[in-house]
Amino acid sequence: MFNKIYFGAAIAALLVHSFNATAASDTDLQTLRDQVQLLEQRVNQQSNSTPVAATGAISEGAFNPAISLILSGTYGQLQQAEASATGFAMSPNNSGYSQGFSLKESELGISANIDPQFRGVGTFSLDPAGGISVENGFVQTSALGNGLNLKFGRYFSGLGYLNEQHTHAWDFVDQPLVYRVLWDNQIGEDGLQLKWLAPTDMFVEVGGEVGRGRGFPGTDRQNKNGSGAGVLFAHIGDDIGIEHSWRAGASLHQTHAVDRVSTAVPDFHNGFVTNSFSGDSQTTGLDFVWKYSPNGNTANRYVKLQGEYFRRKETGDLTYNTAGTNITDSFDVTQSGWYLQSVAQFMPHWHAGLRYDQLDSGTATVGAMNLANVISNYGYTPKRTSLMVDYNPSEFTRVRVQLAQDESRQGLADKQFFVQYIMSLGAHGAHQY
Repeated sequence: MFNKIYFGAAIAALLVHSFNATAASDTDLQTLRDQVQLLEQRVNQQSNSTPVAATGAISEGAFNPAISLILSGTYGQLQQAEASATGFAMSPNNSGYSQGFSLKESELGISANIDPQFRGVGTFSLDPAGGISVENGFVQTSALGNGLNLKFGRYFSGLGYLNEQHTHAWDFVDQPLVYRVLWDNQIGEDGLQLKWLAPTDMFVEVGGEVGRGRGFPGTDRQNKNGSGAGVLFAHIGDDIGIEHSWRAGASLHQTHAVDRVSTAVPDFHNGFVTNSFSGDSQTTGLDFVWKYSPNGNTANRYVKLQGEYFRRKETGDLTYNTAGTNITDSFDVTQSGWYLQSVAQFMPHWHAGLRYDQLDSGTATVGAMNLANVISNYGYTPKRTSLMVDYNPSEFTRVRVQLAQDESRQGLADKQFFVQYIMSLGAHGAHQY
């Protein structure tokens, strides 16, 4: 069909070109006939050629991936230097932002269908300081059938709601506090992910993952076979008329850490030490999203309300290092955190959002040998409130202003101001619900 359309369009173009001339000679007409005949022969040869899948060969120019580049940067006005949330010093606490002007991570994405069975995606992070890392690099099935989809390679885990979203799709400059302290902003995995979509009117999805466990809270497995982490998750959702939709989910993540080092952990001696933890880490989570748009027209106005809760229990041994002497004893702690946020498009191209974060550092059970060294209860509740407004003149451009009252560190309250731009070049796929 494509070849016939192409052939007809080409003939029409030749005719228009020839008869636009003030006088067409017999020589011109014969030249036109020769060109049409040659074009017809080429189209017929292409139509009768052996399919690419049968030969394993592909002609130059036939491979046509979608390529995109995300450019972003921020200006941050902070009263306090970055530090760990109180009670979570053993977590990475990487905020992802900095003071002053800063070019943020650029993201280069390439995706294409490999053949009728598989699709490939590569996302590469371009560090402002130099260097390239693979953020995502996975192959995904497209023809398993029965609602099954298999993904293998490097991907963002399907746990929770926000974790699978790339940074340019976030509704705020940064991730919620609970993502920062429990997942180091976002957990990626090298492994296998299997999802099943139920054949029902209501959206029902269940999935599982097995992976290397390379991201926090686990530690990368060196010279070991098997998997180091596992994930289970389930989501349900539905539409209520044309104006409302919702999705709810639950997830379970389990991994193991070996000598997971944490620095700058405060202790009873008012010093900063190096601790290392070895043991099991299990996290359960709940997430919920609700969306509303008058008359189902999201281009004009909509409201989105979302929240997530995570609870992590870690059991194992903690090694406390002071004056070069390592003291190892048991260490158990259960910590949690949640956030609730709402974003509204109050007029075309303009959004406003409000988010509240809160953490609970829990009370640790510390072995007798470290009772005089390790703080078991900080008696403080880290929290933060953020307000943002952004302008999106097109789907490729976003400029955002954000204010935050950060009280995640005891005695170090911080009023924060950010300006952010996010620009998308090239083709880019639609974001998930």
